[in-house]
Amino acid sequence: MLPSRKLLYDNDIRFIAAASHWPQELWAKPSLCAQWTNHDVLAHLALGYQASPAEMGLAWARHGGSFDRANAALAQRLARQRTPSELLAQLASAMSNPRGVGRVFPRRLLLGDHVIHELDIRFAAGLESAAGPAQLVAVLTTQVQLPNPFIPSRTWARGLALRADDIGWTHGAGPGVRGDAAHLASVLAGRPWALRHLSGDGVDLLRKRLA
Repeated sequence: MLPSRKLLYDNDIRFIAAASHWPQELWAKPSLCAQWTNHDVLAHLALGYQASPAEMGLAWARHGGSFDRANAALAQRLARQRTPSELLAQLASAMSNPRGVGRVFPRRLLLGDHVIHELDIRFAAGLESAAGPAQLVAVLTTQVQLPNPFIPSRTWARGLALRADDIGWTHGAGPGVRGDAAHLASVLAGRPWALRHLSGDGVDLLRKRLA
């Protein structure tokens, strides 16, 4: 498997190239990430490479210690300040010169964040996944192996036999859940919308865990 840093870089280059051609009206539409527009999601991706610990700590305190509310507030504020084109340029620049938390955040988790949030935009807009097989393998493997303080994917996956049919990825034993890698990764990231694209006798159990 390629290093996470390389997988992340290649993924972001591909995403920026594709997103630069998306119509302006797409950015104002809601994403699959609750209460975030596609514009907000893009701002979040740009912010992840350069937010300062002090900025994040202040937002966390202002929102009662809720990481989710602080994260949303920072992304939505940046979205109000920058157009999608400006955010794409900011993301491209920050990739090679990360600052603040962007310098220390684990690349395995950041890759998952970027792949999943692009899927939030694409699936909400009726677009297909464009994530590479190597990136999807890395994201799924991280989801089921690495504890994540923000999304308990590993807990949701425990005791299930998971299979991504399109890339040949498998994990675990137990009731089965199968489908395309992008839909499986989206579900394990807490997006129950994609459950409709999965099959197997473990889907109902996975649905209950996400509820």
